This record gives sequence, C-alpha cells and structure tokens, in this order.
Amino acid sequence: MHIGGIDSSRIEAMMAQLKAAANKPAAGASAADGAGSVAGIGGPGNAARPESASRVSFSDALKAQLDNVSKAQVQADQMGERFAAGDDKVSLSDTMIAMQKASISFQATVQVRNKLVSAYHDIMNMQV
Repeated sequence: MHIGGIDSSRIEAMMAQLKAAANKPAAGASAADGAGSVAGIGGPGNAARPESASRVSFSDALKAQLDNVSKAQVQADQMGERFAAGDDKVSLSDTMIAMQKASISFQATVQVRNKLVSAYHDIMNMQV
C-alpha cells in the first residue's frame, strides 16, 4: 500500500529504527559516533523501567546534542576546507553529505529551541 508516494513497509521500518534509537542507553548518545545523531534526546522511552536505572537530566541531554551538532558542523567545515584545498582523500559527495547532515541537525536544534521558547511563554502566561 502506498501512502503519499511512500511504501507502508518503509514507514514501518523507519518507525522501528526510531524506536530502537529511543531505547538506546543515554551513554551511547555521548559516545563519539561521528554521525552527529539525534538519538538519545529523551533517553530511553520506557516509563516502566526500574528506579535503579540511571536517569539523564534534560539539561545534560540537551548539552550532549548541542555538542553533537557543533561537532557535525566543525567536521563539515573541515571536510569542505580539505576538498577546496584539493585533498584527494575527500570526495565532493562525502563533503556535501556532511554539510547537509550538519545543516539538518542545526535546523532541528533551532526548531527544538523555538518549541522550548514557545512552551516557556505559554507557562509564563498561565493564570495562577
């Protein structure tokens, strides 16, 4: 079955990947994976996990993701500089992919910031 041009099996596969990323331990999100992944923002999504499991604070998770975005941008800039300098080890496609990943992760970060600011304004405007 096609939904808006996308096969439903691809949607299910994407949902499975998202669930797997959400269930990764928070320590894995801080490891240097080089991809600037967005996994681990909310930590594991299990509300029924034991209380003895370590919990990641929101500020720590946010800082880790901001660091990942920064690393992705620095890596993309370095690859662009190396490609412009004529380094044969850096291809144009790898450079463009790294730049797009950095751009997308930055745009996602900006959207999260906008939602946080909006939530802050909503809370501040509540009647007590």
